[in-house]
Amino acid sequence: MVAQLEHQFRFGRLSLQGLWFYCQPMMRSMQALSIVIQKASVNNISGSAVLNLLQSQAKAMAGDNAVRLMLEKMTQCASSAYMSILERWVYEGVIDDPYGEFFIAEDKSLQKESLTQDYEAKYWRQRYSLKDGIPSFLANIAGTILTTGKYLNVMRECGHNVQVPPSENSKLMSFGSNHQYLECIKAAYNFASSELLNLINDKYDLTGRLRSIKHYLLLDQGDFLVHFMDIARDELAKKPDEVSVEKLQSLLDLALRTTAAAADPFHEGLTCVVERSSLLRRLGTFNDLEVSQRSSTDNDLEETVSITGLETFSLSYKVHWPLSIVLSRKALAKYQLIFRFLFHCKHVDRQLCGAWQIHQGVRALNTRGTAISRSSLLCRSMLKFINSLLHYLTFEVIEPNWHVMYNRLQTANSIDEVIQHHDFFLDKCLRECLLLLPELLKKVERLKSMCLQYSAATQWLISSSIDLGDSEEPIDSVGLNKAKRKSGQVLKSTTKNVAVTDSVLKFEKEFNTELQSLGSILSNNSQAEPYLAHLAQWILGVKNEQNGL
Repeated sequence: MVAQLEHQFRFGRLSLQGLWFYCQPMMRSMQALSIVIQKASVNNISGSAVLNLLQSQAKAMAGDNAVRLMLEKMTQCASSAYMSILERWVYEGVIDDPYGEFFIAEDKSLQKESLTQDYEAKYWRQRYSLKDGIPSFLANIAGTILTTGKYLNVMRECGHNVQVPPSENSKLMSFGSNHQYLECIKAAYNFASSELLNLINDKYDLTGRLRSIKHYLLLDQGDFLVHFMDIARDELAKKPDEVSVEKLQSLLDLALRTTAAAADPFHEGLTCVVERSSLLRRLGTFNDLEVSQRSSTDNDLEETVSITGLETFSLSYKVHWPLSIVLSRKALAKYQLIFRFLFHCKHVDRQLCGAWQIHQGVRALNTRGTAISRSSLLCRSMLKFINSLLHYLTFEVIEPNWHVMYNRLQTANSIDEVIQHHDFFLDKCLRECLLLLPELLKKVERLKSMCLQYSAATQWLISSSIDLGDSEEPIDSVGLNKAKRKSGQVLKSTTKNVAVTDSVLKFEKEFNTELQSLGSILSNNSQAEPYLAHLAQWILGVKNEQNGL
């Protein structure tokens, strides 16, 4: 148009009316360009904002085909450099953005090593993030673009150089109404996702690591635990500040080497940890758990029972990149909370078994109608309670949820799905193990505390009732055999002593009251929390059996 006007002007044939006539065909296009330039200048926009402006103006001029085609051509030309940045990101995982125009930001201060220390796993969520100003034609697929580059970066951090295989139609130099660029991005995502998943499962054996953690932190493999609790009994009985973590670690290594756990190729990653607070207090400070109330009652158990290594001992697991993406610090902390609860339940069970053996040792004596007989029934009820609780935790909660998670992991299509299934498993186990229900957990802890106090008092109860000839001699296997040999002897008069009988009755009354209270709370909450119905059946079964006895 300009050339035509200049030609007419040079020959002296350009009048004002002619100028207006020759400008008419381009008037709408010039007006559209004027609007674009004005908006871009006033708002001082650049990068994706320019692309959004051009595209929005092209849509606004849909009725004028010539203007629309011009603006679409401008949009494609302007997006050429932007699409080349996008192409490097989705095909190589590299941000080549010298002017900061790309919609993905990189925070280089976050390193992959932080995953083993950071509860929030900021590296995975914030190392690469979406910025404002996403081009409108990429808005619906921005999350997929971000994830594709993240997966490629993980593989590069592992030293596994991988690039999406190019194809004839894989270039992202332009976009149009055929949406071919969207298909290219989706193909790149599928490739990066499957490659990373195969790398973590095949080379780093994620499933094997999870199974190993289940053996130890969820007490799936019991022989090493029994051996460890036997050889570490004295050390764990000390106060937390006095416990030697190095000694516990050496004892743990010994237990692992001398049991079936030695066949596990990943057992060397297991380490010992001694916390400084009780389980209830730890749950109260764990920022992600749904503990609705914190009050002075959190100290109830700590006032009645001195905290020892048995209450604060935990296991940890050394996790390295890239498995730390799934087994982050937060995930391991949740495993440790479940372990501490299970471990202490096992400890209570062992103590009650010891008390039961003492009672069994005096069966040869005629204890009918005595405090020993009543104590024996109480011991049986406590054992039934703790065994029912352990059965619920292991066979009703952990095992079925583990199998559900395992099956879901086999069909997962991306590492993010793996993380989601794994976190869902841990959160579900925490809740169904009562660790997110403080009212119920406090009841259970109080019952366990009573069981420990009773088992500690058992030797005094028996020794106060039977004369073994030496009041200083403990009720061990030798003493019990001696009692059996003297089965005809007369029980000491203290069998009917008020102090002994009252002690047994006091234990029995407090235990029954707490057990009944727990059963009532479980039954009332079972409609809102259906999984509590299973535990209520076991607990109420203990109470009914005791009432029958």
